[in-house]
Amino acid sequence: MDAVNDVPEFKGPQITPELYTYVLAHNPPLDPAQRALVDITHSALPDQAIKQVAREQGPLLAFLVRLTGARHVVEVGTFTGLSALSMARALPADGTLVALDISEEWTAYARRAWADAGVADRVDLRIAPALDSLRAMPTEPHIDLAFLDANKDGYIDYWEELVPRLRPGGLIVADNVLFSGEVTAPAPGSPAAHMKAFNAHVAQDKRMESVMLTVADGVTLARRL
Repeated sequence: MDAVNDVPEFKGPQITPELYTYVLAHNPPLDPAQRALVDITHSALPDQAIKQVAREQGPLLAFLVRLTGARHVVEVGTFTGLSALSMARALPADGTLVALDISEEWTAYARRAWADAGVADRVDLRIAPALDSLRAMPTEPHIDLAFLDANKDGYIDYWEELVPRLRPGGLIVADNVLFSGEVTAPAPGSPAAHMKAFNAHVAQDKRMESVMLTVADGVTLARRL
């Protein structure tokens, strides 16, 4: 930040539809199973499809799984399974992704997509409140990477269950940290207010080092020290 001008200079471009298409064209393309899952989510659940991760996030999550050498991944919030599909395909053959969700309806689409992609044996789907599932896991560090994309009022609680279970160097990827830009002035008690509180919690956590990125709706990457 400039010592004279305390308003930082934003150096990113305006993301137009043309520029977003250009970005996607320079990322790994969706494979047939991913493409089919995106299509069926939008056709079968048009009012809920916004919950699906952005199309550039699938390749990013897969890249992070490979980069970290993750073998044990936990996902909090699965919806119809696109993020889990992307990460499961990046896991080694003996890797495991534990997917936590409360909806049998939404994850039914995920189950079919994972089976069609040949990765169903790598995904352990647990239908229960995510806090219950996390607290039932071993308490010693064993998680290589966690993806957090669930109810916003639960993010801090999920974080507090995940961090002690992360291996040193393990990564938490938290989605929606900008919440459509509303985190700067959120309405009291709104999801954006919960995200603002979560972001402050993460920034103050001395067990982790983190960076916040303007990817999609905002992504924070945090590494266990």
